Amino acid sequence: MPVGKVYARRIAVLASSAALALTGIATTAPSAQAAMPTPVSAATARTYLAALTVKAEGSLTGYSRDLFPHWITQSGACNTRETVLKRDGSNVVTDSACASVSGSWYSQYDGATWTAASDLDIDHVVALAEAWRSGASSWTTAQRQGFANDLTRPQLIAVTDNVNQSKGDLDPAKWMPPRTAYRCTYARAWVHVKYHYGLSVDSAEKSALQSVLNGC
Repeated sequence: MPVGKVYARRIAVLASSAALALTGIATTAPSAQAAMPTPVSAATARTYLAALTVKAEGSLTGYSRDLFPHWITQSGACNTRETVLKRDGSNVVTDSACASVSGSWYSQYDGATWTAASDLDIDHVVALAEAWRSGASSWTTAQRQGFANDLTRPQLIAVTDNVNQSKGDLDPAKWMPPRTAYRCTYARAWVHVKYHYGLSVDSAEKSALQSVLNGC
């Protein structure tokens, strides 16, 4: 990767408006920005969180991303990744294979805007490994496929790739979006997904979520 691009991404993560202007990255969300499905309200999320089973995280023994088949075909030539890119972007143009060839994407996690789809990852809000440790290890492959490609719940979102990679499979006790204005939405989404799928939370994760949700 060119040094300038690496530098630009580091600046984006730091959200330095002056440097972002120099690198051509916008710092404000487009007015027509699409988004992932709206998560439940903070009040509902607090109720859901209280209902979740609290237990220590399970083992990653046996885990493989291949046990969560993705990205699957959603419609026509479009798979889940391409569908989310079209949904979350502005003025997205796709080719005959459904690949995004132009458009702009505002990354809610760090506040950067990108104009190349290759700069975006599709984040699983509740990471696949986190789901495995929280109960998905006992699911069928079909259930895990549904989870990994869920467009109905607030589980998939297009974000800056290296920010997503810094998150890895960490839960909210260890990682939250660097853009603090999005943390309430992120916590609501996390609890929404875990509640829908009957996944457990560990005590530190629950405390971190409670702290964010109490401030929403």
